[in-house]
Amino acid sequence: MANTFFSAGTVRALLLTGLLGLSLFTSAQNSKANKVAAPEVVPDTSKVNLLLPVRVKDTDQNNAGQYLTLQQCIDYALQHQPALNIALINVDVAKTTNAINLAGALPQVTASGDLIHYLQQTQTPGANGNTTTGSTRQSVANTFVPGLAVSQNIFNPSLLYAYRSAPLHVKQAQQTTDSTKIFVVAAVSKSFYNLLLTLEQINVFKEDTTRLGKSLRDAYHQYKGGIVDETDYEEAGITLNNSRAQLKQATENVIPQYSVLKRLMGFPPEQQFNVVFDTLEMTKSIHIDTAQQLQYEKRIEFQQIRTDKDLQLQLVNYYRYSFLPTVSAFYNYNLDFQNNNLSNLFSASYPSQLIGLSFNIPIFTGFSRLNNLKKARLQQQILNLNETDLKSQIYSEYTTALANYKGNYYNLQVLQKNVAMATRVYFVVTLQYKQGIVPYLNVITAESNLITSEINYLNALFQVLSNKIDLQKAMGNISY
Repeated sequence: MANTFFSAGTVRALLLTGLLGLSLFTSAQNSKANKVAAPEVVPDTSKVNLLLPVRVKDTDQNNAGQYLTLQQCIDYALQHQPALNIALINVDVAKTTNAINLAGALPQVTASGDLIHYLQQTQTPGANGNTTTGSTRQSVANTFVPGLAVSQNIFNPSLLYAYRSAPLHVKQAQQTTDSTKIFVVAAVSKSFYNLLLTLEQINVFKEDTTRLGKSLRDAYHQYKGGIVDETDYEEAGITLNNSRAQLKQATENVIPQYSVLKRLMGFPPEQQFNVVFDTLEMTKSIHIDTAQQLQYEKRIEFQQIRTDKDLQLQLVNYYRYSFLPTVSAFYNYNLDFQNNNLSNLFSASYPSQLIGLSFNIPIFTGFSRLNNLKKARLQQQILNLNETDLKSQIYSEYTTALANYKGNYYNLQVLQKNVAMATRVYFVVTLQYKQGIVPYLNVITAESNLITSEINYLNALFQVLSNKIDLQKAMGNISY
């Protein structure tokens, strides 16, 4: 029985569609003949701004908590991001390592002492050859010899290498910190924009759901009044359900996007915060001077490889001059306490002092110095090739980022006009449907075009902001 009713309803819908198409054709002909005026209340789309109003609202997941702007999120990340704090600690580690390596340039002072008790002593024979008669004792039973030794390196190739490479190691650690800061700023910014995009999509879907809910009620009342067929009411319900599903999906996506932003910021996962963005600030921040010339020296990666080359040069020089002798001065002071009775050991002392120079010349080391020098020069060639490859990589990143920014910026302007036109079309079609001029299918099409235009516009807007971050990173212009 249900199938029979469905078939009859289908036939009736097809007949109504045919009649409706005929009426539309007749209405179009009459409109041309009588020149029916357009509806009076129509939004003016002749003038549009670059950016439509952006009303950033939060979802119900984070009602409790503070409100943070993009700059506040970046500032928080620069203080609490674990990877950045590790990089800052590594700067202190590099300084401490330099202090350890240069410790040999300072005087080295050591204290020592030997406490000796002889179990058997050497004796010299007497005049008659008897070891017990007239013999002389060579040593006493108990001795204690404390000493103080001071040495000072005068020249050492290893210390010279440590001295020249020390500031480069600190510079290398600081550049790693700068690179981490640039990554944090870029990653937090793009994650922030990604979250804002989802929040704005939620706002669009909420407005769309509200419009569709009103359309559903209008279609229902018209159906009950016998003005339209039941298919209009059912189509309105289908469209509303689709919009609700999109709203639910976007709402669920907010939670993991917040967690990603928290991780990049170093924000406690159990705490909550809300994001906020000023439309005027977004309008100002979307622009960038695309006429700027690429300067490789501004890229932190290029600065890092230059520092690596300087360190490698110092290593080459170290192996080149490692055949030079090491020279050091030393001073020793000893006290010699001797006595056969242990209780009287410290009753008398016999001090001695000495001073001198010590040197060490490597004559043959199994060709290790030459092989190390060859290895260091080969590594130097690798760094030169890495620098050449890095330039090509930087140029590729720059041209790609610039093309993406320009293309999406133009796309944003086009999509902005599409939103304005889609809004106008939806307004007009809705009025025409209420007047019985067009079928509900036109309303569904206009609504679909409007929601698609708004979502595409939002995607393009935040894509341009993300492309700007990529372009600034490629040019080495990210500030922190």
